[in-house]
Amino acid sequence: MKAYQIFQESTDEFGKSIFQYLRDEQKEVYTASLSSLAQNRRLRPVFVQRKPAPRQIDWLLKNIRLKGSEEIAGNVLQLWLMKAHQKVLTDFLDGVGIEHDGEGAADDLPDKLPPKKLKSTIEKLVKDHDPEVVRLYLHVFQSQKEEGWPELTKLLDSMPELQFGAAVEEESDEEE
Repeated sequence: MKAYQIFQESTDEFGKSIFQYLRDEQKEVYTASLSSLAQNRRLRPVFVQRKPAPRQIDWLLKNIRLKGSEEIAGNVLQLWLMKAHQKVLTDFLDGVGIEHDGEGAADDLPDKLPPKKLKSTIEKLVKDHDPEVVRLYLHVFQSQKEEGWPELTKLLDSMPELQFGAAVEEESDEEE
């Protein structure tokens, strides 16, 4: 799943929370994302910056869901995860035995992931962290390798809490 598709599959509320966090806590990332998306849409950033904050965030979310925003969407997700959810990243990497810098960045990703460690690590992540963040992270991690990891694909396909469509349907059922 590509980064813009992850935004497409996430709820509006969740997508807006990503941009709100960046606006509040990572202003330079927020500004760079806004500028990049505006330029991507052939607009001057000032036209978006003049909007009130909630309308800026609505505009960002609408535009990051477009196919042409893939690279920007990937950067936004990676930076948001690294800054706001570092513990999810380090818990996952530690759990499956991937060396990292202590902040969730790994230089060398393995060709295979140990299936038993992977399953137990993911179950623990879902229990200890926001399942929506875990779902998003695992899909972003899976995109770090051209075809992904078959072991992770199997778990993503078999665990409803890791599937975007199922999670969004459950959330809308609860609202009715």
